[in-house]
Amino acid sequence: MGLKEILALAGGLGLFLLGMTLMSEGIEKAAGAKLRGILEMFTTNRFKGMLVGIFFTAIMQSSSACTTLVVSFVNSGLMSLYQAAGVIFGANIGTTITSQLVSFNLSEYAPLILLAGVIAAMVSKSQTVEKIADVVAGFGVLFLGISTMSSGMASIKESEQVVNALSSLTNPVLAVLAGLIITAVVQSSSVTVSLTLLMAQQGLFKDVNICLFIILGCNIGACTTALLASLAGKKDAKRTAFIHLLFNVIGTLLMFFVFLVAMDPVSSALHSISTDDGRFVANAHTIIKIVQVIVLFPFSNLIVKLTYFFIPGKDQKVGYLDTFQLKYIGEKVLFNPSTAVVDGLKELERMASLARDNLNRAMNALITLDEEDIQGVHDMEKNIDFLNHSITSYFIKINQSTLPIEDLQGLGALFHVANDIERIGDHAENIADMAERRKEMGATFTPAAQKELGELLEQVNATLDKSLKLILGNGDPEQLKELSKMESKVDDKEAELQQNHIDRLTKGECTPEAGMIFSDVAAALERVADHAYNIASYITKRDAIV
Repeated sequence: MGLKEILALAGGLGLFLLGMTLMSEGIEKAAGAKLRGILEMFTTNRFKGMLVGIFFTAIMQSSSACTTLVVSFVNSGLMSLYQAAGVIFGANIGTTITSQLVSFNLSEYAPLILLAGVIAAMVSKSQTVEKIADVVAGFGVLFLGISTMSSGMASIKESEQVVNALSSLTNPVLAVLAGLIITAVVQSSSVTVSLTLLMAQQGLFKDVNICLFIILGCNIGACTTALLASLAGKKDAKRTAFIHLLFNVIGTLLMFFVFLVAMDPVSSALHSISTDDGRFVANAHTIIKIVQVIVLFPFSNLIVKLTYFFIPGKDQKVGYLDTFQLKYIGEKVLFNPSTAVVDGLKELERMASLARDNLNRAMNALITLDEEDIQGVHDMEKNIDFLNHSITSYFIKINQSTLPIEDLQGLGALFHVANDIERIGDHAENIADMAERRKEMGATFTPAAQKELGELLEQVNATLDKSLKLILGNGDPEQLKELSKMESKVDDKEAELQQNHIDRLTKGECTPEAGMIFSDVAAALERVADHAYNIASYITKRDAIV
């Protein structure tokens, strides 16, 4: 085996991996947000989840990519472990599509497919079309890699050392280990199975049945990507990756036993439906996965429960009021481009709830002059500022990653949402400052003034609550119209309060000091309603883009 053959194999493998990456990333960018919606909608039960897993993996050409995506969904709270189990089972069937495509030997069309993708990317001005063109080009690169590897393997047949080495691979356990190790290194079972398929086509194996055991090893090796991805995630994310591992380990043990006791009838059946050794490997890969799913699907709930044995306990949760800590994003949280914006939105919603509560605490302090409440408002405002800075930095960071196009287009609006939430926090702190001033001056509010501020706060809270629900929901133009009316009523109420304040001052019913604070608080509350409307407006515009 000379340098030329080694370079051909290395180059072909590189092209194969590049093609798979282009296809997977292109699909995720072009339709990532839509795929996320499909996953959320159609994984209500295990069977639907399995069908979605088959579909996803078939189009993404990677069970590792699909499983890693599912791990991030569970980590983000968008999917339960039981829903994830169905998708993972389906992904194991969907991954066999790659080997089926390879076995049909479409390599001669690779240059045409690649050219079509490149031309489409060059002439198109649409981001979506460009990403789809990347998928097409990736498909062409993948088969170009297969063609290169196949040519290299044709020359390998002349190498006596390589042929002898492959011929000596007769031990089933060693074959499983070989498949496991190679797959763990290249991070793709599709690559290892395709390599095995090409070698079988070239007649490099003395006994093609040994490929069945290599495939079993590939199945376990394919779990490494999701396991590595889950390390930074929550315990449920780790359990999701473990579902994948347990499925493949149990399935491999079952099929290993079947092959040992009934290899001849199994091999005969596979040869009867296969035109050559390449098709034999592809069909074996598909049938192994289907049989494993049929046998283990009824026990999927048991497999989920088993993950709690291997990964016990609960996560150390970041509480709602925990200060200077991120709950959904940050260095210690699993990151995936498809769920990055969702995680950011959940952190935004938490920040918004804190700002809303701080506003009400400040208003309570204004009336009661409670020193603990006043200090609490100032302390929480520092936390809100920390969250604003951290979330904004996070959005800047993910803006530079491979986000789905829809998420990328709508990301700009979220910077404005974070800014408006932070401004609500500022108004709460300003009201706390006014409470301190009122305490220092000994200013008192009339019962009428207190009642009016309470009524205005009630209207502002209603506007704010309706707006904040849209952050994790969907921006609805009809709700935005309703919010516009609510905000206008707040404006009218604030104008009414300012006039009543002037009337009381004229009649001498309140002091100028108290009147000044009353006027400033009413204006601050009106501006909070403005920010609430701005938040709803940005969310609605973002969802219209998406």
